[in-house]
Amino acid sequence: MSTRLILATRNQHKVAELRAILGEAGLDVELVGADAYPEIPDVPETGVTFAENALLKARALARATGLPAVADDSGLCVDVLNGAPGIFSARWSGKHGDDRANLDLLLAQLADIDAAHRGAHFYCAAALALPDGTERVVEGRLLGTLRTAPAGDGGFGYDPILQPLGETRTCAELTPAEKNAISHRGQAFRALAPVVKDLVA
Repeated sequence: MSTRLILATRNQHKVAELRAILGEAGLDVELVGADAYPEIPDVPETGVTFAENALLKARALARATGLPAVADDSGLCVDVLNGAPGIFSARWSGKHGDDRANLDLLLAQLADIDAAHRGAHFYCAAALALPDGTERVVEGRLLGTLRTAPAGDGGFGYDPILQPLGETRTCAELTPAEKNAISHRGQAFRALAPVVKDLVA
């Protein structure tokens, strides 16, 4: 019988992505999202780093269910802004989850910055927490530069303005398969697979 592993998200695309990565790694685990435990409330992201926020969510789920839990936290880090918006990426404009307002504010803040100084990366921390207190954190980064205007209809968040290194398109212009192959979350989840294999499966 396979071990059940919980991913701290209600986003089914994220569940499917990690399920596929674990499957590719040959792991016999049953991955479910937080929807499988609707009685457990979402955990406030009160940490000051991506790793802290990921661990907060994974710990809470592991404690509440007695099962191993995975969580991730990610965002955009802009070089000239000393890594901001960072953990505040989803609420940069003041309202959580307003992608367009966040993007417009960031573009306005960078309006006078020339191309040579528009370096940025998407960052993801993925955490595994076990009921016995064992914890591991891995990371993934997608390096790129920021466009001066959005391009592409795919993806979400800041995808329309981040152009990955070596690409002529933004993340929002890539196909889902192309994006998953290089994304910060994909990298972090792939780094997590051997950790899950060692500690869970």
